[in-house]
This record gives sequence, structure tokens and C-alpha cells, in this order.
Amino acid sequence: MKVVESNPKPAEEPRYRAIVANLLADDFETRDKLNRVNWVEKESPSIPEQTETTKPTPIPKTTRLVSLDAFRGLTVLLMLIVNNVALDTYTPDPFTHAGWNQGLRLADFVFPWFLLCVGFAIPQSFASFKKKGLPSWRHDIKIVGRAVGLVLLGCLINAAISKQVVFTLGVLQLIGLSYLVSAFAYELPLVRRAIIAVGFLAGYGLAIRYLPIPGAQAGTFLENTNFIDHINRTYLVKYNLDGLFSVIPTSALMIFASMIGDALVNRKLNPLRRLLTMTISGSVLLAAGILANSFLPYNKPVWTPSYILVTGGVGVLVLAAFYLLTDAVKWNKWPFALMVLGSNALLAYVLPVLTKVMMFSSWTVSTHRGNMSLQEAFLDSLVNRFGRVPGGWAYTWVYICCWWLILLVLYRKRTYLRV
Repeated sequence: MKVVESNPKPAEEPRYRAIVANLLADDFETRDKLNRVNWVEKESPSIPEQTETTKPTPIPKTTRLVSLDAFRGLTVLLMLIVNNVALDTYTPDPFTHAGWNQGLRLADFVFPWFLLCVGFAIPQSFASFKKKGLPSWRHDIKIVGRAVGLVLLGCLINAAISKQVVFTLGVLQLIGLSYLVSAFAYELPLVRRAIIAVGFLAGYGLAIRYLPIPGAQAGTFLENTNFIDHINRTYLVKYNLDGLFSVIPTSALMIFASMIGDALVNRKLNPLRRLLTMTISGSVLLAAGILANSFLPYNKPVWTPSYILVTGGVGVLVLAAFYLLTDAVKWNKWPFALMVLGSNALLAYVLPVLTKVMMFSSWTVSTHRGNMSLQEAFLDSLVNRFGRVPGGWAYTWVYICCWWLILLVLYRKRTYLRV
């Protein structure tokens, strides 16, 4: 009688060999072959030998990166938490913005990461347009159209908040203008784009540090006395364009993101090289930001170079981690909840804001405490039932989960808001 030793490890070895082979595959074609083999081994371990009349099931190709959707989803989730946290003085510090020259908090990473998401997608958009063989001026028109669309959406949100038609430079306006600069710069060679981005940050930082300010010493960097504030108050605020100078550092960050995005769409790079590119790039940006902090401190209102570099570097490293745990090893199901948010990021930003401003904060109901807005009444009922902090968190997560379910329906129907 033979005794067969039970050892589960050999059965798992093909899976891990496939993961390593996936990481080291030289190009997309090789990876596609490996993925077909992995799929057959996983789904049909006892599949019979193919005959002439039997054809293998085709495996659809996709160039959409799960890691990018997951990173976008994480950014949207953080944005929804920061915008809808209802704890007042009990709000945890990470979900509030840091004070003037007081370092960085988690909330300070959200806006730069949105800029990164847009920048990462520029190469893919350009490559998609190039495949169609259309003239370059058509692409230029599309760039301008997207920028204008983002600016108009931002104006719509500002008008809804102010309850009057108004033009200011809000979140989407700044993203739109930065996209305009970065998308046109993308047509330049990589080295020139790098020079432009570094020049933007260096020139911006040097202007803050050394250009004179009337009534103050050059280089003064106080909340109400600094070069950018002087430009805003003296020249831009009367045209509702205060904050326009922020397009310089935000465009630099988006250009850096487009450079990293090149690696994400380069079909000649295997996953390991992509991962190394993101890891090295993120580490360089992070190190440069830490060094720049001694020149100008981290500061979100002014978008100092140190703030841009550190938040950008951390964002790239987070994307690299997502890439390692999804696209590189083909574990693509676990970030599904984030992908629902990330695949429709623009809608996930616009609709919750407009709904809250135009409905929940405006419509009133009668309660035992008098007339209250729907938002106040809902929050009050949760606080009375669960307590101040648990009730506040319940309000935040119920609101986020409701929008996640709406976005899930749109995700299933492949309905997305694009500009």
C-alpha cells in the first residue's frame, strides 16, 4: 500500500509562479498570453485537450487600470468624508485642514490627489485620440472644451452655494485651468515637460521668497502678508480671479502626473518596471518636498512648492501600492467599492454638493424644535438617538453610502459623467 504525503503547497505554486511571471513579462502581449493560461488553469483545471473543432474562449483585452480607478475612488471617499463630517469641535484633526504653516493633515491631500488623477489620465486620453488618426487641431479643441466644461461646472456649484450667478476660482475651475496648461504641455518632449514643471515650482517659490511686498519686507510669509496675497488683493480680487496664481504650482503637479502616466500607458514596460517608475518618482517628489519645506513651509492656501511635492509624492506612492495589489498581480476584485466611486469621480463630486446645497440645506421641515432644514433635522434625529459623536458619524456614513448606491447603479449601467 502506497502512502501519499499530503502537501497543499505544490498546488499553490502555479498561482505564485503566474504572479511573478506577470510582473516580469516584457510587454502586454506576453502578459495577455499568461493571463489566458491563468484563466484556463483557474476556471477549467481539467479541460480536455483541444481538437481542431474546439476553439478556446476568447479573453477580452482591457487597458483600463484598476489601480487608477481605486486611487480615484480613495480620493473621492476622502473628499466625501471631509465635506460631510458633522462633528463640529469633535472632528478628528486628520479630517480638518492644517492651520497656516502648521504642517499637513489628511484633508490637505485630497485636492492635490484630484490633480494627480487628472494628470495620470492625460497620456491615455492622448493615446486614444491618436489612434483615431484625427488632426491635432481636433485634439486641441477637445482640450479646450474639457477645460471650459470643468470651469462651467465649478461656476454652477459656486452659483448654487451663493444663490446668484457668480464667477470665482473654485475647485473645478482650478482643475480645469491646470488641465488646460498640462494637456497642451503634454505635446512637448518629456524632458521639456520636466523643465517646465520644475521651472513653474522654482519660479513660484522664488517669487514668494524674494519679490518685494509694499509695506512689508520681501519674503514675509504671514497669513495676511505675503506676495501671493498681495497679488490677489491688489490686482485679482476685483475681477473675482483671486487664486489665479495657484494655476502655476497646480499645473506643475499635473505635468509631473502626466509624466508618470506615460509609464502607465507604455505597452513596452512590464509591470515591474512600471512599479519601479512610480515608486522612484514618488520617492523623489516626496524627498524634494521635505527638502523644500526648509525653504517655504507646507501651505495649502498658497500651494507652496513643498506642499505640492510632498502631497504629490505620497499620492504617487499610494498609486504604486494600488498597482502592486491589483494590476500587477491581477487581484482586481478587492477594491470594488473604491472603483465604483473612482469610475465616476466627477459625478461623485458634483452631485453630492449640489444636492446638499439645493435640497437638504434649503428645504425645511417642521420639528418639535421648530422649522429646520432637512440636513439639520436628519442630523438632529441621529444625534438624539445615538449621541453627539456616534450620531455625527452615522450622518456622514449614511450620506456617503446613499451616494455610493446611486453610483453603483450608474456603474452597472456604464453611465459616467465626462467633459
